[in-house]
Amino acid sequence: MRILLIEPAKAPLTLGGEDVFLFEPLALEYIAAAVLPEHEVKLLDLRLHRDLDRVLEKFRPELVGMTSYTVHVNTVKSLARRIKEWNSETLTVVGGHHATINPGDFNTPSIDVIVRGEGVTPFREIVQRVQRGIALDDIPGVAIRNGNSLVFAAPCVPANLDDLPFPARTLVPEDRAHYYSEWMKPLASVRTSKGCPYRCNFCALWKLTQGQYLKRDPAKIVEELGCIEEEFVFFADDESLVDAIRMKRLAHLIEAAGIRKRYFLYGRSDTIAKNPDLLACWKRIGLERVFVGLEFFRDEDLRYIRKGSKTSDNELAIKTLHDLGLEAYASFIVRPEFTREDFRAFRRYCRSLHLRFATFAVLTPLPGTDLYQEVEGSMITKNYDFFDFLHTLLPTTLPLKEFYKEYTDLIWNAVTLRESLAFLARYPRGDILPTLLKSARIRKRMRSAYRDYAPIETT
Repeated sequence: MRILLIEPAKAPLTLGGEDVFLFEPLALEYIAAAVLPEHEVKLLDLRLHRDLDRVLEKFRPELVGMTSYTVHVNTVKSLARRIKEWNSETLTVVGGHHATINPGDFNTPSIDVIVRGEGVTPFREIVQRVQRGIALDDIPGVAIRNGNSLVFAAPCVPANLDDLPFPARTLVPEDRAHYYSEWMKPLASVRTSKGCPYRCNFCALWKLTQGQYLKRDPAKIVEELGCIEEEFVFFADDESLVDAIRMKRLAHLIEAAGIRKRYFLYGRSDTIAKNPDLLACWKRIGLERVFVGLEFFRDEDLRYIRKGSKTSDNELAIKTLHDLGLEAYASFIVRPEFTREDFRAFRRYCRSLHLRFATFAVLTPLPGTDLYQEVEGSMITKNYDFFDFLHTLLPTTLPLKEFYKEYTDLIWNAVTLRESLAFLARYPRGDILPTLLKSARIRKRMRSAYRDYAPIETT
């Protein structure tokens, strides 16, 4: 069977995304591995290639699979319509985060099958049954359209991550040079765990695994790392460091295997603060960056999102990373309620941490989160193109134009010029000017983001 797997691009209205970073389509590489080599599989990353029509005509797929985060819902539905217009007999399958959390959003005639949960096993079963002409409606984790309604099979049991095949990274070798995060390029992605033991109200990742923290055997991870050619490796986990004993064992196995990579991974601030020896161990084997969700500069805001950590943890975590010579990829959240003074206080706080890099998302009530249930009635838009963590979905205290001025100023002034230059020095010399030009374009676009709300708010 000819199978086309599509990684969607962001919508024109959507901010950020592939304009800022580009990680390999790991979920689709897992799906591809489930049906190779028995079937002919093509992976089309629309973030890099905008040639869907040409691919359809040349490859002529019998089945098309797509993945979707919330921000891609409208795009994926549009892609499905284009595919059905090209050939109504082509089977269309949608999975991913949003399909798992809110499958009803894909209840449309152009989408035949919806997969909820870990997709490897259900997708393999779908392909096998299609070939044999057997009904799909009782495959665990699958939803099928019946008239205008969806018929749901039993939910998928959370997968044993060690039972999954290694991702099919050789499908599109020419794309691999383009996956990056800042100066880390080319960048491979590896999943070592899934889920999170914490219960933040703005996150639904812990719900995807029914509250479990699923972990891979460190020996299997080392085996996979040995197959990766890229120097830079990102651990694409929901939370990488929370099981300190496991991560220390993984580090020792990597060291014993003689694998030398440059690593980038997630870590909670309280985990980092409590485990400086773990970070030192990872620094020794190649860890360079830690994505740490500091979120806010006030404890009351951390309590509001049920983060489970304190600003004192944040400060100790940053000090720990700096003392070890590790770079903190500091991630913060801006509340729509912020006033001018809140923005200024936030900037002062960030500068006091002597960060070289900081990102700021607007607090976003994603479907499936407890936060969404709390604030759904007050949202100013439910257009999924806005669910990019940079558009506000909730009313702002400041007029929108002023909110985006303060927000943009915070993003570009939270780090001192001296620290920004030190960070920029990490880039290859030929990438510095293009990076500065791209940053200027993004800043201009961010500052004018209030105009996107014209039908809603014109202030």
